Amino acid sequence: MSTSLTEPLIAPVIEPLIEPLITRSRRLRETPFTSRILQGGAKSFTVYNHMLLASYFRGLEEDYWHLCKHVQVWDVSVERQVQIKGPDAYELVQLMTPRDLSKAKADQCFYAPLCDEEGKIINDPIAIRVSDNTWWLSIADSDVMLWAKGLATGKGMDVEICEPDVWPIAVQGPKADDLMARVFGEEVRDIRFFRYRRLAYQGHYFIVARSGWSHQGGFEIYVDDAKLGQALWDELFAKGEDLEVGHGCPNNIERMEAGLLSFGSDMMFSMTPLQCGLDKYCHLDRDLPSLSVDALAEQKKNGVPSRLMGVVVPKLPKACVEMELMIDGFASGEITSHSYSARYDAWLAFVLFDTPQINAVLEGASILSVQTSQGQYDAVMSELPFKLDAMDLNPRNLA
Repeated sequence: MSTSLTEPLIAPVIEPLIEPLITRSRRLRETPFTSRILQGGAKSFTVYNHMLLASYFRGLEEDYWHLCKHVQVWDVSVERQVQIKGPDAYELVQLMTPRDLSKAKADQCFYAPLCDEEGKIINDPIAIRVSDNTWWLSIADSDVMLWAKGLATGKGMDVEICEPDVWPIAVQGPKADDLMARVFGEEVRDIRFFRYRRLAYQGHYFIVARSGWSHQGGFEIYVDDAKLGQALWDELFAKGEDLEVGHGCPNNIERMEAGLLSFGSDMMFSMTPLQCGLDKYCHLDRDLPSLSVDALAEQKKNGVPSRLMGVVVPKLPKACVEMELMIDGFASGEITSHSYSARYDAWLAFVLFDTPQINAVLEGASILSVQTSQGQYDAVMSELPFKLDAMDLNPRNLA
């Protein structure tokens, strides 16, 4: 389906150019919901899997508080599905991930890092067992389908690989269960975390999973009928008015507080899941036909050279734009993502540090700080996800 974009994305060039614009072409795919999120007030977009993904609506902090208090509907069609179907479907998916999927049940979803023969991360999708011989990989931002086709061809596997017409909608926030129950019935409340059910909407069954890229809880609806999806979108808003339903999108503040990593920002092709704290998703002690198990087992034995850690700087002024992390007065670490925390009045960052630096700071042998134009501030290093409530940060009340 094709929808039209309006002026917020293709405004005329004005000299001097103040902000970069996105030029529409066939390479930049739209979704069945593009017109709706534009009407809903999307103020900024990024490009993800060759598609438009909204960045914020009201403002980053305003979106954050709304998400934490109410319920939002997100267009996450950018979470493309790589469908692997055929007698060798499971064998191929297992080849791609070090996570053991051998006992997957028909209603399960799995966070499954995909890794190459060196243990380097290719993507970190949600793997969904759709049927005995069909899997969906709900991917982050990289071209997994091409890699999967190459592996299948090289291994002579009996599979068909494609990107089906599926456009996920996320319903996220503390009132998500109430809103979804009004549309799909009370059965939706019984869906367990990272499980799914096929629920009817106007006689058509959608896969509905309790999942989503926020820590507030909610669902993802795998829409495989564009017109029905648009009707569903409109009904979610019509039936959620008293719940203060609103447009939304993945929020950088919320995801950082929750310690949710973003492939392409925090995880790169040069890194392994062990460097990202994803050890529990790597079953290296099992006899798995996985490309990456041997390389990852070797790295675990020898120790990772660097690792993602969390950094918290309480009371750092929001006005600080330029900053540099220092260990014992020397510039250190690579900041992959950062944000001011609306709830905790602190600056949060994900940082890739060399392992010896991590050990020195955690053992108290070295001092971590942040140098800014407004002075130097003490910083705290922590494992991810953050345990912010255990720190003396005086979180703001949601009321």
